[in-house]
Amino acid sequence: MSRSSFIVHHSSLVLLCAALTAALSPAQAQQYPTRPVRFVVPFPPGGSVDTLARTIGPRLTDALGQQIVVDNRPGGNGDIGMLVVAKAPADGYTLVLGYIANIAIAPSLYPKMPYDPVKDYAPVTQVATSPNVLTAHPSVRAKNLQELIALAKTKPGAVNFASTGVASVGHLTGELLNNLAGMKMTHVPYKGGGQAVIDLVGGHVQVMFSGFSAAMPHIKSGKARALAVTGAARSPALPGVPTIAEQGFPGVEATAWYGVLAPAGTPKPVVARLHGEIAKVLKLPDVGQRLDPLGFEIVGSTPEQFGAYIRTETRKWEKVVKASGAKPD
Repeated sequence: MSRSSFIVHHSSLVLLCAALTAALSPAQAQQYPTRPVRFVVPFPPGGSVDTLARTIGPRLTDALGQQIVVDNRPGGNGDIGMLVVAKAPADGYTLVLGYIANIAIAPSLYPKMPYDPVKDYAPVTQVATSPNVLTAHPSVRAKNLQELIALAKTKPGAVNFASTGVASVGHLTGELLNNLAGMKMTHVPYKGGGQAVIDLVGGHVQVMFSGFSAAMPHIKSGKARALAVTGAARSPALPGVPTIAEQGFPGVEATAWYGVLAPAGTPKPVVARLHGEIAKVLKLPDVGQRLDPLGFEIVGSTPEQFGAYIRTETRKWEKVVKASGAKPD
C-alpha cells in the first residue's frame, strides 16, 4: 500500500470511529460512566463557581454511580481550566463548570482567545444564575451606592474595587458605573472570588462586586457591608438591599450565570444523560436549601436552551463591554 493510500485509509478509519462514537445508542449512554468523571472548576476554591461545583458534585456522584472529582484549575482569569476541557477527549469524562465571564464576555474583550466558547464545547445545562452584590469594608464611609459615588468623586482613583478577574461581571459592572456616574474607582483583579473576599474583609481593598456565596457569611457577620445588588430585582437573600437600578442607574443590570459544558463532539446521548441527572440533582431539596440563601437561582435548562442562551448573552455583553470602556489589564 502506498503512503498516500495509507493516509486516505487511516483518515477514513478516524472519520468512521468518530461517526460511531457520535451514534452512541441511548442504551450505551445508560452504561456511562464506567470510571470517575473530572469536573473542572477554572477558579480557586472559595468562590461562587467552586461552591456550585462542590454542591452538585457529591449528588451527581450518587446519581451516576461514579466519583465526580472536582478539579480546581485556576489561572488566566479562568482560561487555563476552560482550555483543559476544550482539549480533553470528547467522551463525557471531563466537564467544566463554566462562568459567564469566560463564555459570553471574554470574546468581546480579547481579540485572541485560546479557545472558542461556542465551537469548542457542547452545552449540557445552565445550572444557575446569581446577581452580584456590591460590598464594602466597614471602614468605608458609605452606606449605599450614592454615598460611595460621592466618596469616589472626592478622591478620584483612591477607592479600589476588587473583582474575580478581568472581564468578570463585577469588573464590567464597576467600569460601567465609573462611566455612568462620572467617577473613577481603580480596578483590582483577582484570580477568583476567594482571595478577593479575604482581602476585602482584611481592608486591603475597599469595595467589591462579589458573588453572593462568597460575600454572605461576611455580610452576616458585619465584616462587610452590602451597598447594592446588581440584578433586575432585589434578592430574597438580601431583601433590604436595593438594586443598582433603584439607586439611580436603571440601565445597570448584571446577573452572573453558570453552566456545565463538555468538549465539543461529546456524544449526544451522553450529554442528554448528564443533563437529565444534573437537572434531577438541582431539584433535590437539600441542594435548594444550600444554594437559595447564597443568592443562586436554579435553572437546569436543556442543552439546546443553554446553547441559545449563550449566543444571546454573548451579543448582550458585547454591547456592555463597548459601553463600559473596559480594557484588558
